[in-house]
Amino acid sequence: MPSGGCSASPVPARHTFGLIQPAQSGTTGTAEKKEQTMSPVSTTVNVSGMTCGHCVSSVSEELESLEGVEAVDVDLNSGGISTVTITSEKALSRSEIGEAVAEAGYLVVANDA
Repeated sequence: MPSGGCSASPVPARHTFGLIQPAQSGTTGTAEKKEQTMSPVSTTVNVSGMTCGHCVSSVSEELESLEGVEAVDVDLNSGGISTVTITSEKALSRSEIGEAVAEAGYLVVANDA
């Protein structure tokens, strides 16, 4: 059973310090350009035990606290297996997703289809 309050911290904002100057050579800013052009990764998992909006909020908050997660979409199947789609900057391991879902008080289950 999930606890009443979540202690997950939000994904930290990115800050740039100093002056930003346009790249003048072919190598300056290359890493930044690659980061901007990378396609998001979509991962879908099945979660059991979610029954309401509070459940969705708890799971979403825990998953959004993972590094690189941009969005979480939950298709709630009250009392059954809900589908959770995570959009992130990089691939996430099943174990880190499972741990975040477990922290919210729920369980990632295998897809029997």
